[in-house]
Amino acid sequence: MARLSKKRKVANAKVDADKLYPIQEAMALVKEVNTAKFNASVDLHIRLGVDPRKADQAIRGTVTLPNGTGKTKKVLVLCTPDKEEEARAAGADYVGLDEFIQKIQQGWTDMDVIIAAPNVMAQVGRVGRILGPRGLMPNPKSGTVTPNIGAAVQDVKGGKIAFRVDKYGIIHNSIGRVEFSADKLAENANELINTVMKLKPASAKGTYLKGLSVASTMSPGIKIEPKYS
Repeated sequence: MARLSKKRKVANAKVDADKLYPIQEAMALVKEVNTAKFNASVDLHIRLGVDPRKADQAIRGTVTLPNGTGKTKKVLVLCTPDKEEEARAAGADYVGLDEFIQKIQQGWTDMDVIIAAPNVMAQVGRVGRILGPRGLMPNPKSGTVTPNIGAAVQDVKGGKIAFRVDKYGIIHNSIGRVEFSADKLAENANELINTVMKLKPASAKGTYLKGLSVASTMSPGIKIEPKYS
């Protein structure tokens, strides 16, 4: 078992593992107990009372965080030549089709988001086995398969993120960086939580929102009151 550093022991001592913190207090605390020397990601974990094996309970969607993510995402746009200028003007990092399909087949995945025009999805499907496991496969539900290429690129660059529940019924997403103020982290967290709450499926029984916690890349987890504000 790995030994805890002195900094991590101090951080752990500041967090009451049994307490449910108000969201504002939790965000201030996650900044305080961060032990990383870099601008670490702050991640929100939402545990839901759903069965992801059922299609209507496999919660997924998109949300635009009001304060962005603190990370500039590399965007690849796969499209026909008539859409290339629109993609570049919107800020896409890479634009094209066949040459990038070939690069992906050779193992290249140096991008954070792939946006594709609907009329090229047959070609994109050839690399689905590579992109799918990495969470990079374009999907209409996440707004990454769309004829409105420019708007989609601007949304991603402006802080739009995709989320989906994992096989354990938990959504894990970054809501910013430790350099963000507690207010900005709380605003981002509330935006994501509210969006997830609106997606509650009619077939889900019992408690929908079972638990909330926040942690930075190198900090202990902090539990949040389910009745957030």
